[in-house]
Amino acid sequence: MLLAYENKNNDFVVEWKKPTHFPPHLHEVVEMVYVTKGTLELGVGQELYHMEKGDFAVVFPNVIHHYQVFEEGESKALYMLVSPKVIPNYMEEVQKYCPECPVIKKDFLHIDIVKAVKSLIDIEKTNTRLIQAYVQMIFAHVFSEMKMIEKERIGGTDLVYKSVEYVARNFREKITLEKMAFDLGVSKYVLSRIFAKTFHCNFVTYVNGVRLKYAAFMLDGTMEPITNICFECGFESQRTFNRVFKERYKMTPREYRNKT
Repeated sequence: MLLAYENKNNDFVVEWKKPTHFPPHLHEVVEMVYVTKGTLELGVGQELYHMEKGDFAVVFPNVIHHYQVFEEGESKALYMLVSPKVIPNYMEEVQKYCPECPVIKKDFLHIDIVKAVKSLIDIEKTNTRLIQAYVQMIFAHVFSEMKMIEKERIGGTDLVYKSVEYVARNFREKITLEKMAFDLGVSKYVLSRIFAKTFHCNFVTYVNGVRLKYAAFMLDGTMEPITNICFECGFESQRTFNRVFKERYKMTPREYRNKT
């Protein structure tokens, strides 16, 4: 997976995951992470933050971040994706600002956040009022205890950051390596090396991965016709869309929708 997007039918998603390497990405939701076993490295901008059991992190919308796991042994973390709509009192702030340091270490983590996180694990998705109450509690502490800075100060001049952001903003259009390099003011050869070294794939594979991830979320969360999804994701033909989708997910878009 290369980018994650808000599922239009889910304003709150909670998942247990085994932390793995996850390339630089961004999305339109708030992402909260609570490590329950082992360790995890969270990269935001050009900084890498070490997380251990009991540590908590929050990443605001449209902030590029990535995950890495360096240590051997089993690790486990709880990931929570929250639409800004769930926290209307902070909606403007999460769009403009972000924490200078996204991690709160266990020894400094308020017990209210721990209790709220553990409560959110078992809440029914339909209980929106209770979900909102616990998330509001978390953010009351986040904004009280974490120093906020303007998002423009996070990795804005880094070429990797600019590359991820550019694709995220333009994948629905016809984009080429040459055009992207021109728009970013760099050589296409420099840009090509960025994709090979950082994302371990070429430009076309990366862009298609972004488009496919968005398509998967559209198939999961909407009843939009598959043909419309194909073109909305930036593919120029349904034949190409079906082929690359099946290569990635080992099933056709229609089979994927019926499965979910």
